[in-house]
Amino acid sequence: MRSRLAFAAVLLLGTGLLGGCATTVHLEPAADANNPLCADVIVSLQNINTLAGQDRRWTDAQATAAWGAEDSAILLTCGLDEPAPTAELQCVTLEGVDWLVDASETPYVRLTTYGREPAVQMYIDTGAVSSNDVISNRGIVGAVTSIPADGKCTSPDELPEDYDPEAGN
Repeated sequence: MRSRLAFAAVLLLGTGLLGGCATTVHLEPAADANNPLCADVIVSLQNINTLAGQDRRWTDAQATAAWGAEDSAILLTCGLDEPAPTAELQCVTLEGVDWLVDASETPYVRLTTYGREPAVQMYIDTGAVSSNDVISNRGIVGAVTSIPADGKCTSPDELPEDYDPEAGN
């Protein structure tokens, strides 16, 4: 009886220690996180155990993913509203995916897909990893392109003449 009690105590202690090593990343789900296209994205990410040298972490929100140590160098959220055209953010196309680049929180960069609904957003610590290495990863590209493109970036001087930034059209 005593050996069973000791075994149970060791098992509980071991479970607690292992659980402490693999903390869950707390994220908020996007408004459209339950979109079936986001489920396709997340399922596509299941085999990406390492991204740009960062190990996969568990998250506690639907349609999210994370890679990296304690502060998580790479966060992914699916289910955002498709961004409106903008001349304020740089737009880059890499591997057939258009990304709006928000570098206002350097060294962190926020990359949001453009022309895909729902949008996918990557929040990347560029002090830890290269954002290009992240968004050009075949697994990320495959996951993001599972959402059909219905638009593409234009350079700011190519915005339609009737574009009204206040109206968002």
